[in-house]
This record gives sequence, C-alpha cells and structure tokens, in this order.
Amino acid sequence: MTTDPVDTADFYALEDLLDPDEQDFLHGVRKYMTTEVDPIINRHWQRGSFPFEIVPGIRDLGLAGLPYRGYGCPGRSFLLDGMVAMELARTDPSIATFAGVHGGLAMGSIYLCGNDEQKRRFLPDMARMDRIGAFGLTEPEVGSGASGGLRTTARRDGDSWILNGQKKWIGNATFGDLTVIWAKDIDDGQVKGFVVANDTPGFQTSKLKDKIALRVVQNALITLDDVRVAEKDRLQQANSFRDTAAVLRMTRAGVAWMAVGCARGAYENALRYAMEREQFGRPIAGFQLVQDLLVRMLGNITSSWALCARLSQLQDQGRAEDRHSSLAKAWCTVRMRETVGYARELLGGNGILLEHNVGRFVADAEAIYSYEGTREMNTLIVGRAITGLSAFV
Repeated sequence: MTTDPVDTADFYALEDLLDPDEQDFLHGVRKYMTTEVDPIINRHWQRGSFPFEIVPGIRDLGLAGLPYRGYGCPGRSFLLDGMVAMELARTDPSIATFAGVHGGLAMGSIYLCGNDEQKRRFLPDMARMDRIGAFGLTEPEVGSGASGGLRTTARRDGDSWILNGQKKWIGNATFGDLTVIWAKDIDDGQVKGFVVANDTPGFQTSKLKDKIALRVVQNALITLDDVRVAEKDRLQQANSFRDTAAVLRMTRAGVAWMAVGCARGAYENALRYAMEREQFGRPIAGFQLVQDLLVRMLGNITSSWALCARLSQLQDQGRAEDRHSSLAKAWCTVRMRETVGYARELLGGNGILLEHNVGRFVADAEAIYSYEGTREMNTLIVGRAITGLSAFV
C-alpha cells in the first residue's frame, strides 16, 4: 500500500469547508508551489537569497490581498486566504512570509487604516504586485513594547511629516517599493502610520545577514534620517496604536495558518522519508515508534488546522477579536515547534540535511514562533480575556 502525504495530512477533510471554486484556487497554488518553488527553494535558503524568478508566477496566482473587497482586490474569504497561507508555508515558510508581509501587513494597513483615496491609489497596483510592500513596526530596541514604546518619531512640518528612527526585521524592505512605517507623533504621543516610498531621500536599508531561520526572507534594518512624507501619505484612519493593532489582529491569524503549513511541510516530508527509508529489510514507517511520531505530528496539525479554520470563519462573519487571533497564534506555533521536532527526530541524523526537506522547516519554525507576537505576549492577551484581569506590566 502506498500513501500520499497530501491526502493523509488533511485527515478530517478540512479542505471540504471551501466551496469547489475555492478548492480549485487552492490546488492551483499547490501545483505552482510544488512544481516551481519546491525544486529551487533549498538552494536559495542555503544562499540566503530570494527567488525573484517566481514573483511573476505568484502574481499570476492572484493571491495578494485575497480577502479584501474592492480596489482591485480579489474579495475572497478569509478561510481561503488562511488555507493559501498554509499551502505556501507547506512548501516554504519564507515564501509564505513574503506574501504575508506584502498582502497582509502592508496592504492590510492601507485597507484598514487608509481613506478611500489612499486605497484607490495604492491597493490596485499592490494587488497586481506591480508594487511590493513592507511593514515597519519592530525596532532594534522595541519589539513587544511597540504599543507604547516606539522610538521612531514623526514631526509635523507644514503639509509634510519628518520621520526619524530605525526599524528592524522588516521583510521585503531591501527590494520593495513602499513601506508602511509606524511612528510616534511627538506632539500627541500617538502612533501613526505612513506610506513611505523606499526611494525617498533619507530612507536607507541594509540586509540582515547570518540568520538561521527564514533565510529566503530579505529582512532589513531601516534607518530613517529626516525622511519627509507628505500628509496625503499619512494613513488617515490610523490615529493610535489601537488602529495598528487591528492590522495585527488580522495578520496574526495568518501567522497561525503559516505555523500549520510549516508543521505540515515537515510532517509530509518525514512521512515520505519513513515510507522510503528501509532498516532491517522493511520501511521504517512500519515500526511502532515511528508511527507514534507520525500520529503525534498529525494530531498537532489537525487540531491546529481546525482551530484556524474556525478563526477564519469568525473573521468572515466579522466576529473575530484580538483574543481569538492570539490564542491561535500562541497555540499553533507551540504545536508547530513540537511537530517539526518530531519530524527531525524521525529522520535521525538525516534530519539536519537540507536534501531531506525537514531541517529547513525546523529552522524556519523558530522565526514563526517569535514574530507577530511572542507566545508570552499572546498568552497575556488571552489571559486578560478569560479572567478580566490584565497581567501586563
């Protein structure tokens, strides 16, 4: 008997929650990732380079800004958007991150916090991926404390704003066209958002090197030195960190989906290995302890997938809140980390070789575990929701 890892990963037929047209869309993404990305991604991961040759194909899939309505965006469901994020990460979490930064964080900031004119000006080009976006919130000295501790400043100067500061870990910024920069207004102390063209004088990027995770993602350290931004490029509906948080609420759900995809990719490759690798005259997939690891992985994936599916349904109904995204992100990334560890354990020494397509997921899981809110920060958000008591300091 032969086993198709793709079929076994969807153990409870969760793809059936999509309508037939959405399933066709998802399978189109799967085919592209399998045929065009999977054969080349290890080479780029090893070099820390980005496969720009796949961008036209990603563009043709039409997945940028998938759940947004109007302004040239597809207007599909959050459920489909989540499963697409999972599908991208199932082949490579870095490509899922590239798409999530552009379509989720950058486009999402404009979609949720921009006025109608700004949406019409930016979103159609971004949906076609004619302009690639980035999202600048995290700073060298400020990660989890972004709500009140941003050091990047914005000062009003007539019809413009002057931005100064630094941003760190900004995906897509080394080659993108525009970056949404979040800065503290020195007059009222509130966090505001600005759409900044990357070729603006004073806007400088340097690539972060020597990463051990998401090596394909081109993360930048951004330095803003008296960067002048027109008032028309200030996101007009972003008046405090509460508005920034609305973007993070949406994209944090996407990261939970990516965690499921990362776990799924490790599981599927481990299962293929177990079916092919022979010891003592038979495939190791027939050994009890190997099957125990496979079932542990599958249980983690299935429970996380089901949690994310329900979260996306709540998003589609307009009922999702911070607590829902935070529980999904915290839970799914912990289960992901456990799952990729099981996959690496199953492969033994071969688990650290890129050629077996598990070690990359093990490494990339470490970044997914941390970004868009650590487990601890998301735990505090959920803890406050269930007790009514804030444990934030």
